[in-house]
Amino acid sequence: MDDFQNPVFSAPIEGSLQHPDQSASQTVEDNTTLDEPVKDTIIRDLKAVCGKFTHILYPRKNSELLKDWDLWGPLLLCVMLALLLQGVQDEKTGSMGPQFTEVFVVIWVGAAVVSLNSSLLGGKISLFQSICVLGYCIFPLFLSMIVCWLAVHIIGHATASIVIRILTATIGYGWSVYASIVFLGESQPSGRKALAVYPICLFYFILAWMVATYS
Repeated sequence: MDDFQNPVFSAPIEGSLQHPDQSASQTVEDNTTLDEPVKDTIIRDLKAVCGKFTHILYPRKNSELLKDWDLWGPLLLCVMLALLLQGVQDEKTGSMGPQFTEVFVVIWVGAAVVSLNSSLLGGKISLFQSICVLGYCIFPLFLSMIVCWLAVHIIGHATASIVIRILTATIGYGWSVYASIVFLGESQPSGRKALAVYPICLFYFILAWMVATYS
């Protein structure tokens, strides 16, 4: 009978019964945030947003805004700026300032148009990455708006208040334009940078005008 024994089954069966991908799947499970508490997720996202605000305050060539882009920061700035700019009807002249929806539409439609123009010119970043950078770069104008709001409600409509509003809006405008160019300038072809910068300047000029004329 030994002559008819199959040599294939004569060797002992050895080896591990563990699934080969078990350790890899365990690593993936450790890196996921599906089981993370909601509070921890919110705190982590807020820290990320605040970190991106610091990049706008000190503009330098950094790919974090482009690589880890989000729209939470731009949305927060848009809502806060629209609330501060929301006008109340003047009893003497009957005129009204910009309403919440007007500011909201100007910011998002303007950012989308500027981003689309950048893409058509051959930009190397996506549409949402560009909207993210443009939205975060509103932060200096938002700080200018806070100063203007305080000047109007504390000093009133005196000449000093007008000067403060013009100066702060101008500084915020230059800061926003410079920061956006630092982050988006390298994404444009060398011969078309001017065509991409002009809409950016126009976009922030409209917002700066709304900030300076707040009353």
